[in-house]
Amino acid sequence: MFECQGGRVQLHYRLTVLSGLLESLFFTGITFGWASLVFVLKIDGYFAGYCTNATRAEDQDVSIDCSGQDEHLSWVMSVATIANTLTRLPIGYVFDRCGTTVARLIAVCFYTTGTLLITLSRAETSVLLYPATACLVIAGTTLYITNVQVANLFDTYRSTIINVYNGAYDSSAAVFLIIKLLHEKGVSLHSCFFFLTFCSIFQLLRTFFLMPKRHIPYPLPDTYTYGVSCPTEAETSALHLLKKPLVEPKQEEVSFRSCVMSWLFLWHLLWVFTSLLCQFLYLSLVNPMLTRLANNDQSLVSHYTNVFAITQLCAVLLSPLNGLIMDRHKHKPHKPLTQGETKREADLSSLPLALSLNSVQCFLFCVCFTCSVLPLQYLTFILQVVNSAFFYAGHQAFISTAFPMQHFGKLSGLVMTLSSVVLFLQFPIQYVIQHQLQGDPLYVNVGLTVLSLLTFIHPVHVSLYCKKLAKQRKTKEANGHGSAKC
Repeated sequence: MFECQGGRVQLHYRLTVLSGLLESLFFTGITFGWASLVFVLKIDGYFAGYCTNATRAEDQDVSIDCSGQDEHLSWVMSVATIANTLTRLPIGYVFDRCGTTVARLIAVCFYTTGTLLITLSRAETSVLLYPATACLVIAGTTLYITNVQVANLFDTYRSTIINVYNGAYDSSAAVFLIIKLLHEKGVSLHSCFFFLTFCSIFQLLRTFFLMPKRHIPYPLPDTYTYGVSCPTEAETSALHLLKKPLVEPKQEEVSFRSCVMSWLFLWHLLWVFTSLLCQFLYLSLVNPMLTRLANNDQSLVSHYTNVFAITQLCAVLLSPLNGLIMDRHKHKPHKPLTQGETKREADLSSLPLALSLNSVQCFLFCVCFTCSVLPLQYLTFILQVVNSAFFYAGHQAFISTAFPMQHFGKLSGLVMTLSSVVLFLQFPIQYVIQHQLQGDPLYVNVGLTVLSLLTFIHPVHVSLYCKKLAKQRKTKEANGHGSAKC
């Protein structure tokens, strides 16, 4: 048990941050390593019944056409991402309404269900991959959302911690790479997922010992405590007194509706839509794309798949860069805020640069995977990882900065739930690529590259919004108070 005073509090905080990093690395974004798992699933014969014999017209040579198998394995990932986005709003509501413990217990249930379904599945029951993968994606995202608030414990590095967690979220794709490497050494897929099922104990222990029952407030009160410790009456009284200021009165006046209807939220929604479509369409098609570019050379496909998974490991190393950009104003010599300037406004003014960098990365990423050159995919892998790390952390940091914390779960969930409408486009796009374009996604990729230019609108609007706030602050009368809006 930790005593909630002095250095013990800081130790408790640090243990929460470090354990959250481990959780993010090994449990949250494992489905990003889908390309590695697909390689294993093909070897074990999942959806192999959709492979057919094909005869080439020019030489009558008979070969096996497994495009149907590729299509179903791509659909598994697409269905999982859509299921994740559809459930984000209700889970966000539960997180805001019921607190961290309830949301995390739901996540653990999803995680355990997903790993058990894959453990029990066989080639004959390949359809179990659909609910299993969906459960894993939902569980990982929910755990990540509950971990974002941990950054509130260290204000000076708040955005940096969010970005590091996001990098770990991306790097957890390496779990499926490890499964692939173990499978090549003779370890069965089912043994690997049975072990992952057992690891849910870690998530439960962290939920009850190192996470708050409700939420971590921002800004953080000086004597804030949480967890199952703090048993003394004095400390319990302190906690009781702290419950009142967890939500600032001013923030309480800001309605959820006014946030959703603001241009800040709407342009952010477009930014998320475009980035997600580019990211997930690439992830669902990366294996058939590599197979096509490698002329069905499975050893070459395996090599590039391994490189892709190893590259994703670097996300946790690259992610602090974006956070340091967002937190750069907090490390300058302290100066008082301009009269009328809020902490939110100061934090918001640091975001346009990070959002712009993400837009540039998204555009370059689309350009690279449009080029049908196999060696160029090394650069595509790097850009995908960098763009993903900047995108997810930028999304969470923007929502937590631009809007009141009491609406964080709902707003973050609403963005992803609405994104499901866009992600449904994956199915007709994949159908067109497979049946109309003979597996060549060139025209689709060109369209995505052009579409990615829309992401530049968001950082420009945020920059103009900050200038507008500064102008209003200078011209506002001393006794003028408008209604609270996002």
